[in-house]
Amino acid sequence: MTKPKVLISDKMDPKAAEIFAANGCEVDVKPGMTPEELKAVIGEYDGLAIRSATKVTEDILEAATNLKVIGRAGIGVDNVDIPAASARGVVVMNTPFGNSITTAEHAIAMLFALARQIPMADRETKAGEWPKSKYMGVELTGKTLGLVGAGNIGSIVAARALGLRMKVIAFDPYLTADRAVEMGVEKVDLDTLLARADFITLHTPLTDETRGILSAEALAKTKPGVRIVNCARGGLIDEAALKDALDSGQVGGAALDVFETEPATASPLFDAPNFICTPHLGASTTEAQVNVAIQVAEQMADYLTTGGITNALNVPSLSAEEAPKLKPYMALAEQLGSLVGQIATGNISSVAIEVEGAAAELNQKPITAAVLAGIMGRYSQSVNMVNAPYLAKERGLEVSEIRNQREGTYHTLLRVTYVAEKGKRSVAGTLFGSDAPRLVELAGVNIEAALEKEMMYIVNEDTPGFIGRIGSLLGDHGINIGNFNLGRRAATGEAVLLLSVDQPIGQDVIDAACKLESVKRVKGLSF
Repeated sequence: MTKPKVLISDKMDPKAAEIFAANGCEVDVKPGMTPEELKAVIGEYDGLAIRSATKVTEDILEAATNLKVIGRAGIGVDNVDIPAASARGVVVMNTPFGNSITTAEHAIAMLFALARQIPMADRETKAGEWPKSKYMGVELTGKTLGLVGAGNIGSIVAARALGLRMKVIAFDPYLTADRAVEMGVEKVDLDTLLARADFITLHTPLTDETRGILSAEALAKTKPGVRIVNCARGGLIDEAALKDALDSGQVGGAALDVFETEPATASPLFDAPNFICTPHLGASTTEAQVNVAIQVAEQMADYLTTGGITNALNVPSLSAEEAPKLKPYMALAEQLGSLVGQIATGNISSVAIEVEGAAAELNQKPITAAVLAGIMGRYSQSVNMVNAPYLAKERGLEVSEIRNQREGTYHTLLRVTYVAEKGKRSVAGTLFGSDAPRLVELAGVNIEAALEKEMMYIVNEDTPGFIGRIGSLLGDHGINIGNFNLGRRAATGEAVLLLSVDQPIGQDVIDAACKLESVKRVKGLSF
């Protein structure tokens, strides 16, 4: 078996390369490549491990013909074109927890630095001055801290701030009331936070919704003299508006570790009063660098060798513990999806994926992705679990999920119901012996069949002698039948015939079969 090949294209702790090698991956460490150099070699690799320097653009991805996974050692993935990666079936992972404590501690350090104006006092003292009366600070104790974003890093900042006897309020659309109580913070809307906070610190990713969240309009709503810290992402604050607010005194101080454009070698903010900045040091501790390098290597190696998916941004996560349990279900799901994709007539407008019995206890998202990968194979030969949902969305396919805890005829069941040109149809399957996929329902007909590599699908009126006629036809064309599976709605009614054969069914065989008496439809299937 060929070993997965991984490229580390940014400076990273050596432990990352060691972990890749220990997990059976070949690894090349080539930091500092130009985009042209990266484009020239990326086609050789299954995995790409990066930090913030490498820009994974659509142009790079077009050349990455074998790439399966991109791993970002850190939380921000602004440097990865995620839609382009998804369209090409490439998993994008990050390490959202490896530098959480480090970044949170940097934010707290910035709070102290702002409150006591430490950098300015340090600079003037070293210049031979003694500005003791010039720098009058404020205490953090008793002040209100407003968190914009209360996720992993925000929650750590909240805990540290509460330890400093600050009152903490938080704006986060995803923060539940129970979680707010658990954190010891008060959940508020953004306008309330702006009006009440003595200090504001940002801990949210940069998205279309959060870009410029502290705009000129928002800064005008703040409590006069508020102090602002941003150790999250550049672009969350309108920097020109912040400069004006610092000059007017509406904002009493600001500390930025991140800028809209980096490296920020020049900025109007540098001349603003009570402004502190650092060069994107939020994750720059020895511990954090080791942690994120180890985590990204473990996650990528796990995916490349076992299929486990952790901290992915464009596909449902699938832990190493879940993967063995879900693997046979995903195989069944992809087969059923492929069957739907091959037998459906005309455009498929909607699909419902239903899990029942034991299947209902599992993570349904990977099962849904596998069904869609099977269905979308009718439109693209380069489809997988990653890009299938995107392809389905592009084609306007309505997708729904149903979970039934009840146990019916089968201990575990997966049913795919679709709407196409001829109305609503469904297929269903189960697992025999816990890991062998079996088809048990096809277009309303009960049928038991293993979906094998090459098959022939026939819908016909159930009449005497038909089985003999189809057997003779295949024999005349030199096609051997492996397995024979028959189901029918009622005696002398419509029947469904699935044959496994030793070679693909050609158009000449299909044409000949269509001429047989009582045949309604013939289709060659491949799985």
